[in-house]
Amino acid sequence: MTTVPDRASLTAFVTESLADFGAEPDLITPDATFEDLEIDSLDLVELGQAVKRRFGIQVRPKDMDGVKTVGEALDVICRTAGI
Repeated sequence: MTTVPDRASLTAFVTESLADFGAEPDLITPDATFEDLEIDSLDLVELGQAVKRRFGIQVRPKDMDGVKTVGEALDVICRTAGI
């Protein structure tokens, strides 16, 4: 069963996932760029898959094209979720 997410729960999940991918937890902020966090495009694809598994939100890799910051990724995920 999936949980109906809100922005706060998605933010917490994304932050936790990025830390699992090797990003420094203290550096994960909405303004942090994926380049600064050393998160690559494959990590973003994995993040999309993790969001789908956890929340049932279908984020396609092309949805993340041009996304440079954590906040932008959250905006895409929230928009896709309808929140």
